Amino acid sequence: MLALVTDLGRSVVAGHKVRDHHDVAEDREWQAFVDLVERVLADEELLPQVVAAVRGHVQESATLPVSDITGHTRVLLTAAARALVGRRAPTEAELTVVEQLAVTRARQGIPIEVVLGSVRISERAIWARARELAEAAAIPAERLLDARELYDDWADAVRSRLIRAHRDAPRHHDAWDRDTESVRRLLEGGSAATLAAAERGFPAGAGLWVLVTRPGDTDATAALRRLVDGAGPGIAALVGDTLVAVVPGRPTFRARGPRQVVGMAGPVVAEELGLAHRSAVAAVPAAEVTGLVGPVHIAEVAPVVAVLSRTDLGGALAAHHRAARTALGAPAAAIARTVRAWLEADRDAAQVARDLYVHENTVRNRVQRFAAVTGIDPHSTFGGVTAWWLCRAWTDGDPS
Repeated sequence: MLALVTDLGRSVVAGHKVRDHHDVAEDREWQAFVDLVERVLADEELLPQVVAAVRGHVQESATLPVSDITGHTRVLLTAAARALVGRRAPTEAELTVVEQLAVTRARQGIPIEVVLGSVRISERAIWARARELAEAAAIPAERLLDARELYDDWADAVRSRLIRAHRDAPRHHDAWDRDTESVRRLLEGGSAATLAAAERGFPAGAGLWVLVTRPGDTDATAALRRLVDGAGPGIAALVGDTLVAVVPGRPTFRARGPRQVVGMAGPVVAEELGLAHRSAVAAVPAAEVTGLVGPVHIAEVAPVVAVLSRTDLGGALAAHHRAARTALGAPAAAIARTVRAWLEADRDAAQVARDLYVHENTVRNRVQRFAAVTGIDPHSTFGGVTAWWLCRAWTDGDPS
């Protein structure tokens, strides 16, 4: 009897040792997986690859700014990694971030199916990379499977919150149809645009206008909408890094327009919408350079657009006058800023003096010095254009 009890005790002790060794091995393998997660997060190439995959496979996501997709993907990836390392479900703080993503996409007109599809594409890319690293690190398949099960539980909670928040997000009901595919077809120009315009019920002849603004301002859509009064229902979408609208009538403006720059081109026939779009896009930076705000038609800034679009000629101009800038010495940057401000102020030395906090004679002396060294007469019509172009090239390259 005593021998039996002794043997049983030895068996129990041995069993405990086996379990202890098993637990230690499992902990060691899990720590190896934690190290792998940190390597995934530190992979500088992974995030750009994930974003490229999302933009390449989900058409609606291609219209969103890269920074938008990158930021949200990084947040979700970091939250998932922390949950895996802690072997836990998502926290309420993480789910709040998920809700913000859902609301943002809902307001952008992105369907929930597209949001979930983007998440699935991201998951596949990330886990493919994790499997590669796990194999190289000799992490057992069982540990990777355990981690994937933990992730699936985390992802289920995230998807549920995404769906609910997207469904409950406030919508802005207005006459603007956010149809990315239709806008893209219109901006192609040619026969594709003619067909898309006919499907929308837009006029076949001249009468279509393109409006463009930067989407960074939350009031961008409202700014575009305020510019249209009685022109009929338009269509708008994010295209690249701009918000583009096509309207079937001449925009009319109220007394107080938006402070945000809105580039415009038109009226054109449907076949020419592609060219009109490029013109409206070019009008935005041209207006910003010249200090204009609100609605700016391409015709108002045509010379500036022509100058800004020829970077090759701008470079040649700067290279040709490199010796002149050297001859001007240390005051070259101040002289260039003064001459540019003087030209943009319609050669009003008094105004420039007030703006730059210098004496009027200083303004005149700098203009004369510039003319003497460069050989450009800024008082003449074409000399003024050349002087402005050259001074802009010099001042843009001057951090001060």
